Amino acid sequence: MSSTAQSPSGRTASGTTRLVWIIGVLAALVLAGFVSHYASASPDGLEKVAAEHGIDEKAEAHAAEDSPLADYQVRDVDSPRLSGGLAGVVGVGATLAAGTGVFWLVRRRASGGPDGSGDGSGDGSGDGGDAR
Repeated sequence: MSSTAQSPSGRTASGTTRLVWIIGVLAALVLAGFVSHYASASPDGLEKVAAEHGIDEKAEAHAAEDSPLADYQVRDVDSPRLSGGLAGVVGVGATLAAGTGVFWLVRRRASGGPDGSGDGSGDGSGDGGDAR
């Protein structure tokens, strides 16, 4: 008997999860890499209020203003469209890496620690049974 649940359509739960995950990552990459170019350059509500009340005049340069991805652009890339798209793709990658790392650490801890000893179910639920 297989331990992987299968739907009436023949898809496994892990296969469906993987497909949803891949579609989500691809959507994020398309939005960050291409669609973000068409986003409004107008100030948002907070920036507008700061400008109306003179708060923005007191603003100082921040420590990351010379970073490679400052102001949603990649340094040393001349095309603003390409620079912004690359910055978006790098941001998606960094967010994905950080989220995956946190998920991996939490999952390891839930399954019994770094040596992998746990309840043997491997799902981190601790009940050892199947979820129906």
